Amino acid sequence: MKSHRLLPALLLLAAPAVADEATEICAEAEERYVELFGQPSSAVEDAEVVLMYKYNFCPFELTVKAGTTVRWVNVDKRTSHSVLLKDGSEPESDRLFPEESVDLTFLTPGPQEYLCGPHWETQNMIGMVTVEP
Repeated sequence: MKSHRLLPALLLLAAPAVADEATEICAEAEERYVELFGQPSSAVEDAEVVLMYKYNFCPFELTVKAGTTVRWVNVDKRTSHSVLLKDGSEPESDRLFPEESVDLTFLTPGPQEYLCGPHWETQNMIGMVTVEP
């Protein structure tokens, strides 16, 4: 058997484990948010919340209507993160230390990939906002 044929099958088998790990990390992130702010992130009324935790954006993908504000909140205990739109249309945010946040309002429809400036290359800390009209 040639090994290059086996690799795609192995990747398919590993995909559920990666998804389960991300689900667990995001559940921990939400627990941490509740600890810090006393309410679930879904209770925030003026923005859609994305949590930054253990080198992940939670949720990884978000779909919003044009004009929606997205708020990234760092719920890590020691690590700082930033938010940088991949297309460069906005400057990179300042470093967000634990319990800090940054807001960005999305006006233009379409997909918008973003990343954590210090961690996207080493930790693959990348996310996606899709803006609908």
